[in-house]
Amino acid sequence: MHRLDRKVALITGGAMGIGEACARLFTTEGADVAITDVDVERGTSVANTLSGAGQSAMFIEHDAGDEIAWRRAIDATVARFGRLDVVVNNAGLGIGGDVEHATLDDWRRLMRVNLDGVFLGTKYGIQALKGFGGGSIINLSSIEGLVGDPNLAAYNSSKGGVRLLTKSAALYCAKAGYGIRVNSVHPGYIWTPMVENYLRSAGDFEAGRRALNALHPVGHIGEPNDIAYGVLYLASDESKFMTGAELVIDGGYTAQ
Repeated sequence: MHRLDRKVALITGGAMGIGEACARLFTTEGADVAITDVDVERGTSVANTLSGAGQSAMFIEHDAGDEIAWRRAIDATVARFGRLDVVVNNAGLGIGGDVEHATLDDWRRLMRVNLDGVFLGTKYGIQALKGFGGGSIINLSSIEGLVGDPNLAAYNSSKGGVRLLTKSAALYCAKAGYGIRVNSVHPGYIWTPMVENYLRSAGDFEAGRRALNALHPVGHIGEPNDIAYGVLYLASDESKFMTGAELVIDGGYTAQ
């Protein structure tokens, strides 16, 4: 407990899945949390639930691919809590398609959130955090940012971009002396609404889940908290010697 005492965190895509798990875990560890999302109803519900439990949380409607929205989200967080220490760039889209048949519209829609959104969150996160003595930026990539999938051309590209953007930003902050660490997290398949909806749309739901389980040597896909605990470590001072690194939490997927 209290691993994030006196810290303020902004978590994008915090209305569900990994982002929600991070928000819940962060508040139990003492952080004040700004939850941002385009899903106003769910995001507000999560923030109200946490606040009702005596923890400090707020919701901000926020499109991660919108530059002006980023400035407003950070300003609102600092206005409410007085500072900012951690930015978790978690918001993302999943759109399938091989390189031959993927459309340019789908490519641009995915990149706008998955890569542009992380760029903006890192850019404006740095500008905010350096004014408060430093902090931690955590970018959610994927196993798909480490290995290829023939049917995920745009998604692979976006998550690979997040991986190297993270390293560039980490080196920049270190050399600038900002006291800001920047790391990426690479989940395997995690049981989130996005994965569940994908399986339901694909047809045989149970067969699809068994197939996803079989991809991971541990025998099952992960849960949101499996990732949230890794993000918590990177947000805390326990990871003070870690920057520009990849935290892979994938049930052995990429060890094969």
